[in-house]
Amino acid sequence: MNSLAAVDNTANLNHICDGLAEKGYVILNQLFSDQLLEQLANNLTQLDANQFKTAAIGRQHDQQVVESIRRDKICWLNDSMTFASPYFEWSEQLRLAVNRHFFLGLFDYETMFAYYEPGAFYKRHLDAFKGQSNRKLTSILYLNKEWQQGDGGELLIYQGDQPQPFATVEPRFGTMVIFFSEQFPHEVTLSKKDRYSLTGWYRINQGIL
Repeated sequence: MNSLAAVDNTANLNHICDGLAEKGYVILNQLFSDQLLEQLANNLTQLDANQFKTAAIGRQHDQQVVESIRRDKICWLNDSMTFASPYFEWSEQLRLAVNRHFFLGLFDYETMFAYYEPGAFYKRHLDAFKGQSNRKLTSILYLNKEWQQGDGGELLIYQGDQPQPFATVEPRFGTMVIFFSEQFPHEVTLSKKDRYSLTGWYRINQGIL
């Protein structure tokens, strides 16, 4: 079986769970091999433009496109995308590990490929409001091979209502961020070049509200 994970995957999963228990978030580098990151990036960036849609805000019938809030384009991943199978396998291992550590009852994982063209951004938001969503854990994997300072598209993470972010994450190739969805408001700064990421959510089974 191919694996995106580093050699000692158990140690990585324990490290992630320990970080989530201590701080509610983790920022990881070199978690996956360059070869398999290239496999993901090359296949995703070659997807047909017709597979993408302009990202909306809200859930279900309340969804609407509001370009003053977000301007990315998205494509949902599915099991037919066999090039992503190793990533799905790793995500399942993380789901099981988090359930063992936190008893959250996470039952599945949904993920999308997000494309920010130059000039795109996503203003400060929460992925889930406490008690009002089945999304409990967010993961973001960056796939930008040649990102440099000044290219924009950084992830800013906030604590509660604080006006200043406590963390700024550069969207470098292979960097991954995982955090509790209800806990941390965040935003994506204006991107000055093409910016790619895999963003996903681990969910509990209570329906989408």
